[in-house]
Amino acid sequence: MDKSSKYRQLEKLRHSTSHVMAQAVMRIYNDVKLGIGPAIKDGFYYDFDIPEKISENDLPEIEEEMKKIIKENQSFRNQKITRSEALKIFEKQPYKIELIKKLPEDEPINIYENGEFVDLCRGPHIRNTSQIANFKLLKVSGAYWKGKESNPMLSRIYGTVFNEKEDLEKFLKRREMAKERDHRKLGNELELFTIHPETAGPGLVFWHPRGAAVRRVIEDFWIKEHQKNEYEMVNIPHVSKSHLWSTSGHLDYYRENMFPIMDFNDGDDYILKPMNCPGHIIIYKSSIRSYRDLPVRWAEMGTVYRYEKPGVLHGLMRVRGFTQDDAHIFCRFDQMMKEIKKTLEFIVHILSTFGFHEYEIFLSTRPEKFIGKKSRWEQAETALRRGMEKAGLDYEVDEGEGVFYGPKIDVKIKDSLERMWQCSTIQVDFNIPEKFSLEYVNEKGRREQPVMIHRALFGSLERFFGILIEHYGGRFPLWLSPVQVEFIPISEKHHKYCYRLKKMMLDSGIRVNVNNKNEKLGKKIWQSRKMKTPYMAVIGDKEIDSGRVSVRKLSEGEEGTYTPEEFKNILLKEISLKK
Repeated sequence: MDKSSKYRQLEKLRHSTSHVMAQAVMRIYNDVKLGIGPAIKDGFYYDFDIPEKISENDLPEIEEEMKKIIKENQSFRNQKITRSEALKIFEKQPYKIELIKKLPEDEPINIYENGEFVDLCRGPHIRNTSQIANFKLLKVSGAYWKGKESNPMLSRIYGTVFNEKEDLEKFLKRREMAKERDHRKLGNELELFTIHPETAGPGLVFWHPRGAAVRRVIEDFWIKEHQKNEYEMVNIPHVSKSHLWSTSGHLDYYRENMFPIMDFNDGDDYILKPMNCPGHIIIYKSSIRSYRDLPVRWAEMGTVYRYEKPGVLHGLMRVRGFTQDDAHIFCRFDQMMKEIKKTLEFIVHILSTFGFHEYEIFLSTRPEKFIGKKSRWEQAETALRRGMEKAGLDYEVDEGEGVFYGPKIDVKIKDSLERMWQCSTIQVDFNIPEKFSLEYVNEKGRREQPVMIHRALFGSLERFFGILIEHYGGRFPLWLSPVQVEFIPISEKHHKYCYRLKKMMLDSGIRVNVNNKNEKLGKKIWQSRKMKTPYMAVIGDKEIDSGRVSVRKLSEGEEGTYTPEEFKNILLKEISLKK
């Protein structure tokens, strides 16, 4: 069985298990109103409107009832019925009635039954409940009906199921590891960042010195690599007049994700930027461009603001103010393929440097709501396909998942817990250049429209930082660590020597700390390990008398003793390797 067939089979199993879970809930609780219960990437969920409040303490009871249903060997039976029959069957299920009324009146309606349970469902399902064996209910959360805050809040129960017991055990083990690596937990413990919803607002990040140090390392590396790849840096304002966003199409197609318009009573309305592209376009239009000037590659760590709903905010992964590692390439049509190929190679290089060597690539095509001509979309999609093929990269197609102004390539990376994360993106855009009347003068002296390529390598710096924390479990490689070495004096009389060593390291660009707390040596070492500092150097009489340092490595323990110069060179070599 190939990979896609296995996935479809697993999806059937998970969808079927969600029905069994809903059936169990209806057996246990009274007056249950059913929402929807799809299979998802790591399992399934079902939404319920229940008078009683369900918590995770109730999950074992639901699991036991599910086991009873499984033992009943219920068959999943498919039936096509009329609209009037469906309305009758689900007359006490208001959410199902709402869904039925949105279906075409003249088309048969699909339902599935198992035992006494019946659901509005396209399927497919497994043959029998007895095929379900390796399942686990995971958590309970709130979810608005259809994701709209104006709709009722439902109880969503998540679960997972696998064909093999071993796969379930691996998944649950990874899940426990993920809890320990949760970037919100580690971000607080390692003093990297905080978010203050009550005082500053939800989804807005405060970078503490340690987190800001890592961020600066990432930004400096990013800038140097872009300069090597012939990008120039630009910076744009955080607010601009609303008509700019009318021209770009964002007010028509993206309004619900934008902060409200600001009226300063000066005759103009302003908006916090949700994207950087219109700002880069303004710079492009500031002078006449020749075909000899192209391609123009402009990059920016540009902070943007998007009004994400409170229910979807999640640490650094989903925020309202974040920094896109944005770049825009303005090029001729004949340069487009080469630029896409170069960008893909650049993405692979950057991600691998940060320790991500496995990834999946997706081509997202024209969505239902789009701007521009279909012929332009087809040209753009063809260019992206050929760029990936020229770079020798395999990809899958996500039909209809492009952004409103153009198709895109998305790169999803696999972390150390085998989870996939969406990061890098490349978007080919013929439409926004047309909306803003972008031009260059071709070799014949005529005005011609350039192609605009939007691209990001990390996507969001905040989100990428969160992924890094969880990927490494907070134990960053030396080159990324906020503090690379900590000197630990045994007593106060050893402080002076430690501070001399600190200055020596700082002069070489090494990030260093001296633990001068009035604590016992064992506790100081424990504190350093708790903060996941890669190297510790204990300093006492013996080290001062010999002019050496006793080095401990977080991952390996005692390393031995070195002269300060030897130790410095060991650190610099490891930092340079970025491993």
